[in-house]
Amino acid sequence: MAGNSKRRGAIKRTPKGNPTSGSGGRVRRGLEGKGPTPKATDRPGHKSYRTAATEASKASTRPRRTTGAGRDDSEWVAGRNAVVEALRGKVPVQTLYVAEHAERDERLREVFAFAAEHGTGILEVSTSELDRMTAGAVHQGVAARVPAYEYAHPDDLLAAADDAGQPALVVALDGVTDPRNLGAVVRSAAGFGAHGVVVPERRSAGMNAGAWKSSAGAAARLPVARAT
Repeated sequence: MAGNSKRRGAIKRTPKGNPTSGSGGRVRRGLEGKGPTPKATDRPGHKSYRTAATEASKASTRPRRTTGAGRDDSEWVAGRNAVVEALRGKVPVQTLYVAEHAERDERLREVFAFAAEHGTGILEVSTSELDRMTAGAVHQGVAARVPAYEYAHPDDLLAAADDAGQPALVVALDGVTDPRNLGAVVRSAAGFGAHGVVVPERRSAGMNAGAWKSSAGAAARLPVARAT
């Protein structure tokens, strides 16, 4: 009989999109409205989450530099005599700058010879550009860019003495505000075998080009630390 689904050979069809077996439909409906699946590193129960948390904890305990990010603490040494003295005093010059058409005297020839021997770069710039870079200093056509000094940590000085199997000998300064005096102390401390010099972070001279020159090269061997 037409329309009789119970007759032999009849096929019962189920509505599409509504499965009667399996979990696909139920799971899909259960996830509706819950948003995208979180990343593995955002799920507390996942291994990736625990790994990321461990790395973040390690990063938070690492020491940080006291200088600001992107900060340029380098300075300029300007003038022929000053630059020659800095080179003789083993100040770590980054780049030498010479003005166009600058008179080639004995001091300038010494600068060129030093650059050739040590592989230091020399840039030729206009006089007006050198005026601008050195903030109007009397440069006599020659200037040198000196990098910021990288201070050690006081603990590093003690660790160096311990590694050498020696009793620590550290010179601690307070109230020394003249960089030349600081350099002289560094020179003397290196002479009698000290493991380093400690200066306050504030209200104290720093290891600038003047201190480097008066240390007579000792600043290249003896570490200077800052303490708060």
